Amino acid sequence: MFKRPPTPEREPARGDGPEPARTKALRAARQAVRILAVELGTPAGPGTPLFAGVQSRWLRRLPYLVAFVFTVSLLPSGVNVLHNDYGMSGGLAGALATAQSVPLLLAVTRPLQAWWVIFAADLVGAVALQGADGVAGRTWPWPPTVIVGYLVLMLALSLRERRRTLIAVWLTTGAAGIVAETFAPDKTQSTWVLMFVLAGVMLLMGAALRERGDAQRKLQEQETISEAERARRTLLEERTRIARELHDVVAHHMSVITVQADSAPYRIGGIPQEAQEEFGSIAATARESLAEMRRLLGVLRSEEAERQDGPEKAPQPGIGQLPKLVEATVRAGVPVELVLPEEPVVPEPAVDLSAYRIVQEALANVVRHAPGSPTRVSVTTTGDGARLTVLVVNSRPPVPPVPSAPLETSGTGHGLVGMRERVRLVDGTLDTGPLPDGGFRVAAQLPLSAPLSGAAPLSAKDSDSP
Repeated sequence: MFKRPPTPEREPARGDGPEPARTKALRAARQAVRILAVELGTPAGPGTPLFAGVQSRWLRRLPYLVAFVFTVSLLPSGVNVLHNDYGMSGGLAGALATAQSVPLLLAVTRPLQAWWVIFAADLVGAVALQGADGVAGRTWPWPPTVIVGYLVLMLALSLRERRRTLIAVWLTTGAAGIVAETFAPDKTQSTWVLMFVLAGVMLLMGAALRERGDAQRKLQEQETISEAERARRTLLEERTRIARELHDVVAHHMSVITVQADSAPYRIGGIPQEAQEEFGSIAATARESLAEMRRLLGVLRSEEAERQDGPEKAPQPGIGQLPKLVEATVRAGVPVELVLPEEPVVPEPAVDLSAYRIVQEALANVVRHAPGSPTRVSVTTTGDGARLTVLVVNSRPPVPPVPSAPLETSGTGHGLVGMRERVRLVDGTLDTGPLPDGGFRVAAQLPLSAPLSGAAPLSAKDSDSP
């Protein structure tokens, strides 16, 4: 309705002497009126309905229901009060009552615009009541129906507009009451103070409710963001751990390549000079690659992990260590049955490590969430011998589960997140979920030979958290 004017510049003082106090007062009054007009003419936002962001459909419809109930109640009662009690003509009473009550429907979406209409109608009604026959002995300038409708409007206004606008509305209401009091008819009961106080109370209550709702909404947004960041951090930590574990596997192969390339001229006689130089170049490249991997590992390992865990010197586990893992689980109070392939299986190191970690995480989850539940661990190969199937199934625990501590401290503690990342690393598949009898199943298929390409990269942008 109004555009905010540019900040007025201070006018220079006229003459050499100090500026008169009256001029200063007039300038301050003009600036206050200008600011007041701007605040009263600038809505806080678009015409979205009140409670539009609430999920409940009934709460979204509540403002319309309240506005409709007060409109259909105040319209006939306003006509009756103005016509029968104050003696106003029927046509004028109907027009004023309509202008004072129907805009409450508009207040659901545009409360500030509705305030302009109702406030103007209230002022016109106060002027019209001065000449009414039955005004003596009654309330003036605001009849009871006007006060009720205005208070409802104040509540809608406080739920939408900013604080400065609410203060401007409240001060305008008080100023209008003070001015009207100077023209009050004889033998009338003044209601401008009552209107001024009640309007302030409604504005204060509505503003407090709105600010509380805004605070709760911001808190929920922050909790959502925190949960997403927590899931992302868990994913990155698990991928970092996988990269650190794979360093041992790759470093072993690079070390073997270096030793073989360096010792080839001594182990094999009659090698040409060009071949010896080529072996030396291979060894140098392998050593350089190994040094780069160590530098990368230093970046991936956090200072906190260095202090707590220290350097990792133990070799990475594999399928061969599953019997010891199952034995430790049995000692923790979980009956576990282990089934291994009849013929020895020699998967690639990355697949061997991934299979062990999947079983480790699955058993740790059983100990935490279903202690005492009978569990079966099966590691088999498919019919064509190309893939390794890892299956961990636990039934419903005999008693209500009491979460306990994990059986090992060497696990990642990231559950399904770690399983998914390890399966993605070797281009395998993972299927997890509850069973009809109340148990849980973890099934993974891993290729015995990890692919050279095609596996999903460990990118920080991906998120597979369950």
